[in-house]
Amino acid sequence: MADYLSIDIGGTFIKYALLDDQKHLHGHQQVKTKENIDQAILKQVEAIISAVSNETAINGVGISTAGIVDREKGEIIFAGPTIRDYKGTAFKAHLSRTFPFPISVENDVNAALIGELWQGAAQGENDVFCITLGTGIGGAYYHDGIMDGTHHQANSVGYLLYDPETKTNYEMRASTTALNRMIEKEFGKGVSTKEVFEKARLGEEPYIALIEAWSKEVARGLAQIILLVDPKCILIGGGISRQGDFLLNHIQKQLTTYLPTDFLKTEIKIAQLYNDASLFGAVHPFFKGGNIEC
Repeated sequence: MADYLSIDIGGTFIKYALLDDQKHLHGHQQVKTKENIDQAILKQVEAIISAVSNETAINGVGISTAGIVDREKGEIIFAGPTIRDYKGTAFKAHLSRTFPFPISVENDVNAALIGELWQGAAQGENDVFCITLGTGIGGAYYHDGIMDGTHHQANSVGYLLYDPETKTNYEMRASTTALNRMIEKEFGKGVSTKEVFEKARLGEEPYIALIEAWSKEVARGLAQIILLVDPKCILIGGGISRQGDFLLNHIQKQLTTYLPTDFLKTEIKIAQLYNDASLFGAVHPFFKGGNIEC
């Protein structure tokens, strides 16, 4: 029995795991992402595939990655500052010359949404916008297929709401990085996001006020998505989504501030697969019989 190797490339860590034909992930590993000098990340991925394939029979490799991806070419066509010199990284062309099995490459937020559609909170949905709150903010939209835009640049929601006075955009104010900055400014170093949420759940001030202030920034961007796309469902992912309904309630409470009266009809849901969502989504193209068009 052969497995599929799924690799998720982020600015901080590269995570990988195997998916068997019963759709069970196993053998999770992660390594720190190298500074991308002289295509170091491509070389890291090649080394991971080589090491795993020496121990396990592999049918295919799915790669989920930060950056805008041309999935036909399997190449990075745009990348922000999180990973230096990443544009032009040709994963599929390079790896296909080295390994005999097929290689699939997908943007990480698209992969997360595909994973949730396939095995998570969005099963059975056909009009879903996924937003991931993490180091930055990413977006993906599915409506009878993943909607990329003419230049593969659609749903780059982290760049929304640019303020020329503060020179900040949506992700600079509403990502978990921004939340951590708010926490450090208010409480000093050494106070974790988890601690702040725990105290806010107990009704303690000023922890509640801080979560509400940050949730307001998150809601501001979600309102733009609703006004432009009007999706049936918005799925909130990223590690912070583990805060579940408590987080969801704070965001929903703020949403109506930025929308016309009685305009909020989109269902807001929390993702279920957390850090595994992109790992599932990256290898989905190898499984036949699914109805998710990419």
